[in-house]
Amino acid sequence: MHQEQGRVRPGATVGEVGERALIALFTAAAAGSSDDVVIGSGDDAAVLAGGGAVVVSTDTAVAGRHFRFDWSTAEQIGARAVVQSAADIAAMGGTLTGTVVSIGCPPETPVPRVLALNAGIVAQTHRLGGRVLGGDLVSAPSVILTVTSLGTLSGTAPVTLAGARAGDVLAVSGPLGGAAAGLAVLSAIENGADPVLAARFPQLVQAYRLPQPDLAQGPIAARAGAHAMTDISDALVEEIITMSAGSGLHLDVESAMVPRPAGLDELAAELGVDPVRWALTGGEDHQLLAAFAPGGVPGGWTVVGTVAAPAAGRPAAATVDGATADGLHGWQSFSEA
Repeated sequence: MHQEQGRVRPGATVGEVGERALIALFTAAAAGSSDDVVIGSGDDAAVLAGGGAVVVSTDTAVAGRHFRFDWSTAEQIGARAVVQSAADIAAMGGTLTGTVVSIGCPPETPVPRVLALNAGIVAQTHRLGGRVLGGDLVSAPSVILTVTSLGTLSGTAPVTLAGARAGDVLAVSGPLGGAAAGLAVLSAIENGADPVLAARFPQLVQAYRLPQPDLAQGPIAARAGAHAMTDISDALVEEIITMSAGSGLHLDVESAMVPRPAGLDELAAELGVDPVRWALTGGEDHQLLAAFAPGGVPGGWTVVGTVAAPAAGRPAAATVDGATADGLHGWQSFSEA
């Protein structure tokens, strides 16, 4: 037998063990109690208590497109998928309460890999204060993770993308460019660079493998009266373009004010890259970008720009250092990988 009393034979594949046995293992890993969860993982659906507003977001990550098993552990990949989804809850001013997870994989996928993905998902969900509420396991041509996050607003109004006001300042909740720099390290090594490069910049490689933004800053920003907010997933330049279009206002970022993580400038000099470009176009740091009234920026946030009414007869726009961000682009889902 490939599965006996909760144990899986070493070397067994997903196809050999089967969906039912694996879901039982997932359910056991997600076991736990919470005041908000009436019925958790293991039934047809989860049941949550409470009658307030619920924040819901979903994200999908695909092997070879969004992650690689030779660059990250399965635990890191699972945890990263949770951060990616939960950051959208924080961007509305919400706090994560639970996740629902769908895993697609080929039948020949080793069982330990799938269990490790699930372990990362469960651990990261717990670290962010939520519970894994259930999900699905299906056959797919490649490994695909879809994480749906649920959260609560705890009495604050949701903070939308479109609420920025003329006269606001733009601020970010943490340093940017780390994930892009970590990806550059791994790419450079693959293309012949000395592997010691990863050991010299471990914090940047880790920022790519598993970003750890302080998502508690979302509710903090909401309580501080943030007018608009979003998470920086595709890149800072992409987020200001989206926020500008939503608010109908002119957003300008000063590149020199954007905070960068330790080691970024040193690595950029070694690889011949402009570190500011990583900070502006890198994406996947999942820090938060928000618009606040002047004087209303919470501690821990860094002011990086301004919001203004468009010039007479001119459409709303997003600029960097006062100029159109020509040639600056972040992640595009349907561009070449």
